[in-house]
Amino acid sequence: MRAQASPATNPRGRPAAAERPDRKAAILLAAEKLFAQRGFHAVTIRQIAAEAGVPLALVGYHYGSKQELFHAIFAHWAPTLEERVARLGEVLAGAQPPALEPIVRAFVEPVLAMRASAEGEFYARLVGRELAYAADETDRVLREFFDPLAHAFIDALHAAFPRAARADAAWAYQFALGALLHHISDRRVGRLSQDQNRPNDPAAAPRLIAFIAAGIRAAMTLTDSLSPQQAQETP
Repeated sequence: MRAQASPATNPRGRPAAAERPDRKAAILLAAEKLFAQRGFHAVTIRQIAAEAGVPLALVGYHYGSKQELFHAIFAHWAPTLEERVARLGEVLAGAQPPALEPIVRAFVEPVLAMRASAEGEFYARLVGRELAYAADETDRVLREFFDPLAHAFIDALHAAFPRAARADAAWAYQFALGALLHHISDRRVGRLSQDQNRPNDPAAAPRLIAFIAAGIRAAMTLTDSLSPQQAQETP
């Protein structure tokens, strides 16, 4: 753990400028924005400081290295992941096997609420980028923050479809994640719909949930609809 200097105070006993919470938050938001736009490797601490409007040394004072700052962004949003896991737990605590739609809502709705927040756009884009192009330096945060959620969702899908293999549930999770990430990061739907749809329109949430649920149900029951020979040929 890195050493941190004691907070400086002015003669009146108030925190010095370096300790102002708005400056610390500004650094985190600036890093989130630049990492989302350019990727981890293409951003420097100097650029983050300039974006945040703070002295260069203040970034290291609050967050340490660039890797630690990157980690802090995901730690900041961890409650959203925890909410999704908690909601999945509530579904699994009910009737068995659990219904699919509550599982999908637990997976999707907290993300849509996050995306609708003031800074949610940058985080959504950052998550999409890192899940698609994760490098060794960023893989640690994905394993720490997202793998537990992935396993919880896969286990919930397996519980909802006990005749299917857990491997089938892992594929279903992967496909569902792709639909969700594309929805929260896409900015083309307005153009493709000839300006009839708006990106991240809350009214689209029921359609997204229905789409993901239908896809999962079809994928998880695919083996049941195959002939014995086809089932043997399906990996």
